[in-house]
Amino acid sequence: MRAMRAMRCLATWAGLLLLLTATVLTCTPPPSSRPTPFRPAATDTSVPPLGRTWPVGTRPPVLRGWEPPATPYGRGHRGVDLTTAPGTPVRAVAAGRVSFAGRVAGKGVVSVELPGTGDPPLRTTYEPVRASVKKGEEVAAGEVVGTVEPTGSHCTTACVHWGLRRGETYLDPLSLLPPWLLRRAPSRLLPVLGVPLP
Repeated sequence: MRAMRAMRCLATWAGLLLLLTATVLTCTPPPSSRPTPFRPAATDTSVPPLGRTWPVGTRPPVLRGWEPPATPYGRGHRGVDLTTAPGTPVRAVAAGRVSFAGRVAGKGVVSVELPGTGDPPLRTTYEPVRASVKKGEEVAAGEVVGTVEPTGSHCTTACVHWGLRRGETYLDPLSLLPPWLLRRAPSRLLPVLGVPLP
C-alpha cells in the first residue's frame, strides 16, 4: 500500500515537473527582457585600388588566396601568400605610417596604416618580415619596410603573408591593387620553328 502511494506521489510530482518545464519552454518573455542579438557595427568593406606595387617582386605567384571566414572565428585564410625567397625586400604597397614593426608569436611582422582610407583606416600587414622601419615612420609606396625572414612562414615553401584589415574586419589585399598591376604582361607571339615566313 505504501509503495502504491509513493508511486502515485512520484507520478504526480513528475507530471507537475513536466508541466512546469513545458510552460517555461513555451513561455515568451516580455519584449524588454529579450536579449539583443549580436550585430557587429557596420564596417566599410570598400577598398580603393591605391596600391602602386606588389609587396614582393613583380606579380609574384599567389600560393594561397584570400578565403574569408564565415564567422569571426571560423576557418579561412585572412590574406594572401606570395611566393618569394628569404632575404627578398618587402615593400609597402601604398603610402602610409608604420603602425607596428616587431615580433608576434616568434614571427617578424610589419603593419602599415593607410591614411585617407576611411574610419578606421585600412591597414596592411606583412609576415614573416625582418623590419627595417620603426613604428610611427612614414613610408612611401614601394619603399622597403623589411626583408623576408628564412623561417616563420606557414607555407610549405618560402612565402610572405600579406593581409589587409579595416578595424577587426579582414579584407582581400589584392583588392588594393589596380587592374593594371594585377594583369600579366601582354602576350607575345614567337616564330614557329620550321615554318617558312609568308
